[in-house]
Amino acid sequence: MMNRRIYAGLLGLFSPFLLIFTLWRGWRRPPYRERWRERFGWGEMHQDRPLWIHAVSVGEAIAAIPLVHALQKRYPDIPILLTSTTPTGAAIIAQRLGSAVRQHYMPYDTSVAVRRFLKHQQPRLCLIMETEIWPNLCYWTARFSIPLLLINARLSPRSLRGYGRFSGLFRPALASMTAVAAQSPEDAEAFKSLGASRVLVIENIKYDLPEPVDALGKGRIWRQHLATRQVWVFASTHAGEEKIAIAVLEHLRVHWPHLLLVLIPRHPSRCDAVEAELQAAGIGFALRSRDVEVESKNVLLVDTLGEVMDFYAAADLVTVGGSFVPVGGHNPLEAAVLSCPIIFGPHMENFRSISRDMLTAEAAVQADDAEALEARLEHWLRQPEDAQEQGKRALALVQKQRGSLEKVMQLLEELDLS
Repeated sequence: MMNRRIYAGLLGLFSPFLLIFTLWRGWRRPPYRERWRERFGWGEMHQDRPLWIHAVSVGEAIAAIPLVHALQKRYPDIPILLTSTTPTGAAIIAQRLGSAVRQHYMPYDTSVAVRRFLKHQQPRLCLIMETEIWPNLCYWTARFSIPLLLINARLSPRSLRGYGRFSGLFRPALASMTAVAAQSPEDAEAFKSLGASRVLVIENIKYDLPEPVDALGKGRIWRQHLATRQVWVFASTHAGEEKIAIAVLEHLRVHWPHLLLVLIPRHPSRCDAVEAELQAAGIGFALRSRDVEVESKNVLLVDTLGEVMDFYAAADLVTVGGSFVPVGGHNPLEAAVLSCPIIFGPHMENFRSISRDMLTAEAAVQADDAEALEARLEHWLRQPEDAQEQGKRALALVQKQRGSLEKVMQLLEELDLS
């Protein structure tokens, strides 16, 4: 049975290959080249004992922003350290928070890298967003008496099965955590079954989105630019979903020739492949980073970061990606807070409780396939007042469900953060 000592030994043994992999990935994908030493725990030495939040990528980073603001308000004299794993997550942090936080990449989960990172940064607290369970990190934070909490914690059925196969490794890791603040009772039971010792249901802090003032302003500018065109935003798409979007668009254009599809791949690095698909389909498109004129185009391909909510604010219709292929979906609340009528596909495992809440409140529509997606879009294009009512229900749900962030802050008050 795999346990932490075996795990740590294997990672230590393969550390030279981890270095080779890091350098190779940086060569293949230049954004990974930046600050690569941080992944091995290297960084500036600090004595200010920050509050440390880890947000693995874009979705978690966006969800962490209200938490950062709440911590800064409650503990104004304590700096915030925000780590991420992906360059896109780091870019969102830099764009949204700038110098308000100190950034660092999350170190690899080798004992050497984790110890080095903890000694250099000396955090007084570690808050991990959602589902990141690293055995060596859990072990060494406990050894250094650093409270570690899993915030907004969730477990998809797939993740539960995966962690369960290595219970000898993950059960002690979860047991060592100070607390697990779960999104739902189902998530809480899943964490308890894996060995977490203190589990609370605090619901989902993703409902605590700030008022999207900036996005609303930029959305108005886009609406002025696009005049009377109807706008369908298909955001955070993954491979296979662009093909669905293109096919649906081609059918809808028969009756709505001026419909604009704003296509936003989850990973901008995929835009070259998406461009090729659009060209093969003979669809005129504009590229966000390059083209100014979109009036004569059928598709705006967004190859930039951090603009999803700006386009949601300009949208008549929204489809959430990662849900028509088995990825698990992405956060529909970013569209809900902007009163958008929302459709997502059958694969919303990563947002199980949110999608269930939205469907129960009739604040979103779930389409099982491309045909159902097309039918719902067509209905809303013919009956825009129905789409607007759907958007109002989405915003009302967000406003009703807010308050989980304050529960997290109350949980932190139990700890001595002085």
